Amino acid sequence: MVPRELDDGVRIAQLLASELVGHEGALAGVTVTDADPDVAPTTDGARAYRVRLDDTALATVFVHPDRARIEFEAGQETALDAAPEVGLRVRPKANPPRTIVFVENGAEVKRALRVVERVVDASAETR
Repeated sequence: MVPRELDDGVRIAQLLASELVGHEGALAGVTVTDADPDVAPTTDGARAYRVRLDDTALATVFVHPDRARIEFEAGQETALDAAPEVGLRVRPKANPPRTIVFVENGAEVKRALRVVERVVDASAETR
């Protein structure tokens, strides 16, 4: 029987990566780089891959046993505002400065994608 919710951090991160690279429009310039195909989730989070917009680092995705987290390097204020608007848990990180968005199941991947779109849109406005 298929579980009702996808709550495996590695699978959530894989689903997010496929969504990020499979879009056109605002996300056409987004790439997934430095992917670790053998990443194993840890309690503290293991780096799975980086997300870039053209030559700009946007975020790093980490995997935990039961979720993924996105640490935004660019567009931190935008991510901090956008995540709760789409129902995702978010918190700022002081050192180094980052905005952390938690993706706790597969159903939240589309919402996380909307946060990335907002960050990309905000980045385009400042270029």
